[in-house]
Amino acid sequence: MTEVQRLAMQERISLTRFLYADHGGIIRGKAAATARLAERAASGIGHTRAMMAMSMMDELAPVDGMGPVGEVRIIPDTDTFVPLPYAPGAAAMLADQVNPDGSPWDGCARTFLKQAVAELSRMGYELQASFEPEFSLGRYEGASFTPVDESLCYSATGFHLAHDYTIDLVDALLKQGLEVEHYYPELGHGQQEVPIRHAPALRAADNHVLLRESVRAVAIRRGLWASFAPKPLPAQAGNGAHLHASLWADGANAFADPGGRYGLSAVGYRFLAGVLAHLPGLVALTCGTVNSYRRLAPQMWSGAYLCYGPDNREAAVRICSPIGAAGSVNLELKPVDSTGNPYLALGAFIYAGIDGIRRSLDPGEPLLADPATLQPAERERLSVSRLPSSLGAALDALESDSVLMSALGPLRSTAYLAVKRSEVKHFAERDVEYECRQHWLKF
Repeated sequence: MTEVQRLAMQERISLTRFLYADHGGIIRGKAAATARLAERAASGIGHTRAMMAMSMMDELAPVDGMGPVGEVRIIPDTDTFVPLPYAPGAAAMLADQVNPDGSPWDGCARTFLKQAVAELSRMGYELQASFEPEFSLGRYEGASFTPVDESLCYSATGFHLAHDYTIDLVDALLKQGLEVEHYYPELGHGQQEVPIRHAPALRAADNHVLLRESVRAVAIRRGLWASFAPKPLPAQAGNGAHLHASLWADGANAFADPGGRYGLSAVGYRFLAGVLAHLPGLVALTCGTVNSYRRLAPQMWSGAYLCYGPDNREAAVRICSPIGAAGSVNLELKPVDSTGNPYLALGAFIYAGIDGIRRSLDPGEPLLADPATLQPAERERLSVSRLPSSLGAALDALESDSVLMSALGPLRSTAYLAVKRSEVKHFAERDVEYECRQHWLKF
């Protein structure tokens, strides 16, 4: 902690933000002044429990234990300290929420992921993961969001039109220790994609928070607006954040088996089967808003059907062909976007995979076609079903999933369901234009 304060003074930091992700998927926090940074890093900053019952519309859901009475402390992980290149004089640390006595608080999302990582470690595995985020770049003009371009997918024109912004963004990410894998202009107007290299699960979720903050902040400093909303513009392609993951043991990829079908090992298939078994409820966490389900639809490359396949980009889970080394095989979960809390999404993904390993589940046969092109009878024969088509339906599936509900715990699961059901109710009473505007503003 003393070293962090020394570094903050060396970097001429005035304020350090303690950041966390809430159940609404919003990144929130408080900031400590440098003169008291070591002290605040130890004691935390006082915070009302009610904030984890706040929706994306800043409406407080009624949750026992998350009202006006009671306190938590926002305690930063000092290993995550990073000066913010897009905000001179500011730094950030990712934070946990703990009880006043320092014990873990059952409402903290980052703690949930840490618990999942620990459970996996007891089985001898580590999860390496990365999110593959898309976002829309444009201008916030009154009540409208106008994309910066109308270029084609992967087109050179798209590179040209977003070049200055993109170079600033990549530079900001690199200065924060986030290794950019690649960049390209995507299908939708103004749509960009900047994946960060894989890392251990907790770091991967932390990286995604830092990336989300950087993308918008760099845009604001250039007079632009950036949004991770799944469908900021109803007629355009949606923004996903596909999750790539693999298990590792003793320094080797436990998913890799050159003799396995499509190069995936037996433990990889069991993990995959667990994800599929829990996916109807899991999407309530990975696709966390009403707006998510405008994107999660057939033939939108979002994985709207419960199935898997080798390099099948319409399946919910894709077995990715190795790139470079044969051991680089991994699983890609398609129904994911950046409105989901990354700690909850990744933690629940791990628990689903663990359940598949423990019960030796079998994912069945892979699908080698676009499920939307199959006749209903053929989909039924192959046990290929549609994932929930609304947040409300996904929440129902989550509530009925005893494994995920048990993993989340009583307080966290109750709060999440309450917050999200309040958002369902809020947007059910409004039109599409209002819904999309609120999402491109908030995310």
